[in-house]
Parts: sequence; C-alpha cells; structure tokens
Amino acid sequence: MRRVEVSVEDLLRSRFALSPALDLCLLLRSLAGQNRPLPRAWATRLMPAFERLRRETELNAALALHTPQSGPNFVAPPPRGLNQTWADDLAMIRATPLEAARHEFATNATGPSAGDPRVRAVLDSTDAVSRVAEAMDQAWHELLATDWPQLRAICERDVVHRVGVIGEHGWATTIESLHPSIAWRAGGIELGFFPRGETVRLAGDGLLLIPSVFVGNIAAQLEDPWPRTLVYPARGTAALWGEQETVLQPDALTALVGRSRARLLLALDAPASTSHLARSLAMAPGAVGDHLAILRGAGLLVRARSGRSVLYRRTPLGEALVGGSG
Repeated sequence: MRRVEVSVEDLLRSRFALSPALDLCLLLRSLAGQNRPLPRAWATRLMPAFERLRRETELNAALALHTPQSGPNFVAPPPRGLNQTWADDLAMIRATPLEAARHEFATNATGPSAGDPRVRAVLDSTDAVSRVAEAMDQAWHELLATDWPQLRAICERDVVHRVGVIGEHGWATTIESLHPSIAWRAGGIELGFFPRGETVRLAGDGLLLIPSVFVGNIAAQLEDPWPRTLVYPARGTAALWGEQETVLQPDALTALVGRSRARLLLALDAPASTSHLARSLAMAPGAVGDHLAILRGAGLLVRARSGRSVLYRRTPLGEALVGGSG
C-alpha cells in the first residue's frame, strides 16, 4: 500500500483535468492486449484499422514504449485543465526535445518489440519525435476522434458530479468515491493497489484528478514530470463497457415515458447540460431539449444555472421513478 500525504494547501490546489492523449494511449494498449480488453463491439470495429496502422505507420514504435505497468511521458503529456484537446496534446508531444525522448526510449523500450529493426530504426532516428507524433496523430483520427465527443461528455459529467460531492460532503468522501481501493485516513490517501509501501508528499502542489473512459482500475502518476496524479474510471462508462445494458432501458420506465425520455432520466444520475447529454447519448441537441422540457414539466427534473451552463437533475419524484424501474 502506498500513502499520499495531503495538506490543507494541497486540497486548495487540487484540480480536475481531461487527457485525450492518455485515453488514446490506454485505447492503444487495450487493442494491443496490454490493458483491459475492449468490449467486443469496440474491438470488432477498431481492430482492422489498428492492425492496418501498425503495418502502414510508425505506430509500432509508439507501442514499443509501453511496459505492462507504464508508458512514456512524452506521448501522454500532463494535461493543463478541463479544456485540453488532442491538438494541445499533439503540440506538446511534437515539442519534446530529442534528448528527453531518447532518455524515455532507453527507459521504456525494453520489451521484445523494441528490438524489431523497423521499430529500432524509428527510435534511433534524428526525427524520432516527429515520426512517433505523426503515428499517434493518425491513430487518434482513425481510432478515437469520432467517439471522443461522446466520451469527453462522459468525463465532463463525471467532473460535475465530483465537484458536487466536494461541495456537499468534502474532499475525503470524494477521494474515497473514486475507487474501492482508495481510502482517506489521518490526512492522507491510501492506495491499496500498490504492491509496495511508500509515502509520497505533495508538498503544497495539490493533486491532479483525471477521469478516464478506458482505465479499468485506478492509475497513479507520482513521479516527475507529471504532477501527482490519480487517473480513475469515469462514472457512466459501465454502459460503454456493456456492464449495465439490461438497466439502461427498463421496460416499465420505457413504456411509461418513452425510450428517449427513459434514457435521459437514467443518464441524469449526475447533473448534466443539454449538450453533455446530447454528446454522451448520441442524440440531437434539439431533441434532447424537447424531451427535457417535457420531463421538467412533469415534475421529474429541475434545472439550475452553473457558470455558463444550465444543468438538469432529477427531482425526488424522478429519483423514485428511476429507482422503481429496475
């Protein structure tokens, strides 16, 4: 078990961020059999393009940098906030100094694939950074870009939920809600999934929390150049992974309010805006707005402004209706 000491100042500086590059790396690891297996439908859809990219681009060089426990920092740079885009990540990857990249090559490229002559030619070249970056960019556009708006909406909704938990119950409850293997004890975070005991001090820098749609467990980045980071499974990914398909469209609720409105009611386990719901459920924003208005008129939802967004949440009547639908 590893312990992370957290001060009051650390809590004040802790924040959330999104990382498109990190989720791309996790997706690539899954497709390569190094991470949590993808749902069958996802694997069937993406595997042909993935295998073609391995043949036609330098993607194998990027994959060779991943070990069973970790991967190189430069292909998944630390995100700066919730507005992080793939373009931001790609610019940071391309800006990596060659010597820094080569240091990571030496540290991470230790598996059997690193000895492949084609992979070695890329890693030993003077334009290795740009070649790996180009392969990652092609992988992004062919494997993840189409689904990213929906997946990003899931992560954004997770952050809205966590911020609400912080406001209502505080940081200790929020941290413990990230995963069963995490506990808050005596002013620190205990990470039960680490095999060896060690204490890490944040020293006033705060903790970076990143929801992910592809991480299967908690991942921790506790070494430079990253800030001290916890990557955790975003709420709402169970449907993506096919773990709650029988719950998403209960017959009784669907019969009562209709399939689309039932989906919206069930999706509002955390407050969300019209645009978030539209992206996460792959529905037209106008249709979502119309259904939300009807559900609100029936007393099943209320809405409130949060910054620039209007967030909808279930009323007690809506909660009772959803609770009785399973």
